[in-house]
Amino acid sequence: MTRSDRPGKRSHRIGRLLLLATLVPGVLTAQLDYRNLDDDRPVTIEDAYPLERHAFELLSSWRYARHPGRSGAHVFVAELEYGFLRNAHVGVKLPLAGLHALGRWEWGLSGLRVFGLYNLNTESPWLPALSVRVDGVFPVGELAGDRTRVSFKGIATRSFGRGRIHLNGGMSVGEQNLLAAAEGAWDWYAGAAADHSFIRSSTLLVGELYAVRYDASHPVELNAAAGIRYQWTPYTVLDVGVGRRLRKEGPEFELTFGVSRAFAIAGLMPKGGAR
Repeated sequence: MTRSDRPGKRSHRIGRLLLLATLVPGVLTAQLDYRNLDDDRPVTIEDAYPLERHAFELLSSWRYARHPGRSGAHVFVAELEYGFLRNAHVGVKLPLAGLHALGRWEWGLSGLRVFGLYNLNTESPWLPALSVRVDGVFPVGELAGDRTRVSFKGIATRSFGRGRIHLNGGMSVGEQNLLAAAEGAWDWYAGAAADHSFIRSSTLLVGELYAVRYDASHPVELNAAAGIRYQWTPYTVLDVGVGRRLRKEGPEFELTFGVSRAFAIAGLMPKGGAR
């Protein structure tokens, strides 16, 4: 046991963090944002905790995926989230996809996704944190598929010291004859992830395993991914990830990179701060 890991030292550090949380809640929240797992940032699994009330988060990401027998595909996603309740947030995603086919690149919007997440409870001695998420996926753009679909997802998060385990599972309803190039609604999805926080370096490591079927005509994919989230500034988080298939179907490899920025709009904050 090193000197910095002694119980007394650790308790003193925790006490200072709690004092800082009391005096400057907004600063501490921003500095811990690297622990908040968003979907696809940098893995598909997300945690059960919503964005802080009255906070905004602007996210942008790039993903490159290569599948067997096909050229690669680039996806750029712009996303905005808003914590409108203490235990809920809403958001919108707008993906731009680029596919290489017939010797040329084809670019276009790959749909419009509007979503909401509601946290049913925080962790207790007997229960994990539990949330439900609902997404509406609309066929906006040339690469967006041909139907509107609705997805439902259940999310659970359990902490063990600096580590956490997350479970996600869901399904979609609505017909879909032509799949979106990216960010489409899967037929069903199930996965698990584990992460570990390195508080001194403001870094989170995460690994996941998930299965997904996009529609009845496609086989089930079994994929694995790993990634890092790093608190670059008090309000900015960087993330990078890599993934690949574990069966015949799925991506030969995937690369992701993302940036998120937390902020607030003064006119939307209640007097006296967040409540």
